[in-house]
Amino acid sequence: MTAQTETPRAAGSCCSSGADHGAAPTGVAIDTVTTVYEVTGMTCGHCEGAVAEEISAIDGVTEVKAVASTGQVTVSSRAPLAEEAVRAAVDEAGYEYVGRA
Repeated sequence: MTAQTETPRAAGSCCSSGADHGAAPTGVAIDTVTTVYEVTGMTCGHCEGAVAEEISAIDGVTEVKAVASTGQVTVSSRAPLAEEAVRAAVDEAGYEYVGRA
């Protein structure tokens, strides 16, 4: 009879169970385009949320992070976005689109 040993895992860690956290299936490529834009007029979290909400509504956008303190908005999408679409979304939110950072 052979003794088996187990590697200790951290208690309470979600990764200790060997869970797969949504990794892409083997052989499937997920291409993401990340672009940083400059927006003026954002001063707080509410501003960040308003800009992020409008840009998120653009077809193909997968993630948006707006940072008021830097004026930068980082957008991930499945394909490059039309600059006019981003400008229109920022305008709709009530802020000024400056361009790509």
